Amino acid sequence: MSGVSVLQHFEAYQKSRVSFVQAVAEAATRPQNIEVMQNAGVMQLLRPLLLDNVPSIQQSAALALGRLANYSDDLAEAVVGNEILPQLVYSLSEQNRFYKKAAAFVLRAVAKHSPDLAQAVVDSGALDALVPCLEEFDPTVKESAAWAIGYIAQHTAELAQSVVDAGTVPLLVLCIQEPEITLKRIAASAMSDVCKHSPELAQAVVDAGAVAYLAPLIVHPDAKLKRQVCACLAQIAKHSVDLAEVVVEAEIFPNILNCLKDNDAFVRKNAATCIREVAKHTPELAKLIVNAGGATALVDYVSNAIGNAKLPGIMAVGYIAAFSETLALAVIVSKGVMPLREALVAEPEDHIKAAAAWSLGQIGRHTPDHARALAEGDVLRHLLACMVHEASSDDLKTKSKRALKAILAKCTHLQALQPLLRDSPVKVQKYVLKQFAQLLPHDVEARRAFVQNGGLQFLQELNESVGGKLKEHIEMINSCYPTEIVEYYSPNYSKALLEKIDEFQPQV
Repeated sequence: MSGVSVLQHFEAYQKSRVSFVQAVAEAATRPQNIEVMQNAGVMQLLRPLLLDNVPSIQQSAALALGRLANYSDDLAEAVVGNEILPQLVYSLSEQNRFYKKAAAFVLRAVAKHSPDLAQAVVDSGALDALVPCLEEFDPTVKESAAWAIGYIAQHTAELAQSVVDAGTVPLLVLCIQEPEITLKRIAASAMSDVCKHSPELAQAVVDAGAVAYLAPLIVHPDAKLKRQVCACLAQIAKHSVDLAEVVVEAEIFPNILNCLKDNDAFVRKNAATCIREVAKHTPELAKLIVNAGGATALVDYVSNAIGNAKLPGIMAVGYIAAFSETLALAVIVSKGVMPLREALVAEPEDHIKAAAAWSLGQIGRHTPDHARALAEGDVLRHLLACMVHEASSDDLKTKSKRALKAILAKCTHLQALQPLLRDSPVKVQKYVLKQFAQLLPHDVEARRAFVQNGGLQFLQELNESVGGKLKEHIEMINSCYPTEIVEYYSPNYSKALLEKIDEFQPQV
């Protein structure tokens, strides 16, 4: 056999390997093929090809493994179990940029499924191999590495700490400054995954100077980048007053308010979340948001958002209103009551209704004027309905009750209070009657209206069957009227009159 014919066998073997890995990589894109390939022992066949002497075969083998691992956690565990990770990590530092992208894809695909799998990736030494990839010249290699790092960091604070300890954060901040938009997106997303776990991790990102580069991107034309930037700033701001102030000092207002009107629904929601995370900390931060036009912008956002996207807006309005009567008044003036009432009535999800009930309570609990704005907006009746409805969740019932109690304690708008008397359970009637007992002694018109609207008559009927605090309040209200009037409206009055007829002896 001549040398040429011997080489033909080698070429045929190489062609077969190439066609095999390419076919497997292609087949792995279709879910219906996965189980068949798994049963055929695809992992064991691909593993040696990662160390093949032909670079294109190595890349295709890594790509195929990444696609398989991406499909399910069982296959990702098979990658770990077949000891493929150490080979990938070793090759990351040795091979060309195409292989590095494919290897980083496998690491990401394994790490995404669970904390245990992400820990296996860290234990294989992947972080030390991924860090130099963030310094590669090729932006697509940086992207792949940043993506894998974000997927490791997302699971737990311990994993995120491993990412920080590996020295990734300053390099991710450099990636944010690169011109490629996809690299900016992935770097912002990875930093968000680090920040979300604890104040210390968020501080590590802040200390690397990330906020100064993130904040200007709020006005970037790319919607997907704005999503990640708003999310990352929210994850930083949520932990403490100091961190929220760092975000605010980067001059995100009023630009972030424009994001509430963005065409992209995720940009709108993430911007609302960021504003909520800033607003919740102090009256000063809430006031800063209102002064920038935030109250009106948030009310418009709540009015237009659909479903779960309403939630951060509803909560932001509640946090702002909670701090002071001035800030609550700013929400009322911005016509904030109606969209919140609409959410309370029309939203199918109880957790959104509960948030709306909580926010309405924060608006109405300050002064009689605040409570009157809610009473005139027909909020009290709907809070009561949510509180007593059998299908309401416990959280919704509790929040509706607290909100109603807080508003009733300040409400002097008697026309709004009276309808609640008839339909309420005893514990709400108690609060309503307490208000009447405080207000009626000082207001002749209100006393007259209470009688004309049937309120006094209802009280006498109620008086027959109740005791305790409720009876005390009823007696206090009765003392505001002449005895004859009270007797006239008591249920036994007609019976007493009939008895008088029986006893009466006419003088003939």
